[in-house]
Amino acid sequence: MSILVTGGAGFIGSHACVELLDHGHDVVVADDFSNSFPRALDAVRRVTGRAVPAHAVDLRDAHGLDEVLGSHDISAVIHFAARKHVGESMSIPLEYYDVNIGGTISLLRAMAAHQVGRLVFSSSCSVYGDQYRRPITEDDPTAPVNPYARSKLICEQVIESACALTGLRALSLRYFNPAGAHPSGLLGESPRGAPSNVVPVLMKVAAGQLGKLTVFGADYDTPDGTAIRDYLHVMDVARAHRLALEHLEDAPGMRVLNLGTGTGLSVLELVRACEEACGADIPYVITDRRPGDVARLVADAGLARRAWGWHASHDVRSILRDAWRFEQMFPRGLGGSERDRGSE
Repeated sequence: MSILVTGGAGFIGSHACVELLDHGHDVVVADDFSNSFPRALDAVRRVTGRAVPAHAVDLRDAHGLDEVLGSHDISAVIHFAARKHVGESMSIPLEYYDVNIGGTISLLRAMAAHQVGRLVFSSSCSVYGDQYRRPITEDDPTAPVNPYARSKLICEQVIESACALTGLRALSLRYFNPAGAHPSGLLGESPRGAPSNVVPVLMKVAAGQLGKLTVFGADYDTPDGTAIRDYLHVMDVARAHRLALEHLEDAPGMRVLNLGTGTGLSVLELVRACEEACGADIPYVITDRRPGDVARLVADAGLARRAWGWHASHDVRSILRDAWRFEQMFPRGLGGSERDRGSE
């Protein structure tokens, strides 16, 4: 039986596909490729030696989704597909609610129709909001401050309702800032358009493709005034999703787990670490805070450690080193010219 990975050509989804395939699972991908490239799945094949069936479908397309589930013997779903940028969500909130919540509801209906009763949901630390100056546990109250975060929390509530009504078993993983790339350099973060997450932007600055990094705000209540985040290697995130899949039968209903390192790094600390990892100066300019951002988000991931033995096995140097390798192999990303190094 196969695992359906929605958003499987995206950054975290594609790395999760590698993790699943490497551990003997069969994978089917559903992705509308609105912020990803089919070549990501070619990279998955190169890394694992296994091809992945893929369907170009928007999850809100009920008929298309029904065809996907009807064409494969699906035993569980890992749900990544969503719009994911905080700043963008402040500008187009209705689109975020439509895509993220509407897509999740459509997926749950299709799963119920095809009697698929196991789900791992890709959630976000952003649901906790801007209220904690210490590592956050799963028992801490949520208080999202932007439409992206609200959409993720509403999706969790919708999934919890489905569990109560249908007997669905679900795990929601609230992970902190994923970054890095596959150690081979063949797969990494490659969005359509200009990157907005800080690590891929840093890579472009280090490579000379961008002139400088924009630091949004240096007046937060943090030691150097810049926002603090818990940076987590994408392969650690992928491994956690595979473990979640394998632990869905541990308990009924819906459960929530945090993923993170427990250590926060400010933007300026990340800049200095990047200069060391890449051997390049990183010019930056400080500007106003970005709407929807918060001062500090750091995880307490003790529950995942106690339940599954999961912990972050990579530090920030490994994250930046692997991201830099991918940047050097694919300077134009996975959507670039076939002349790019590493695309043969």
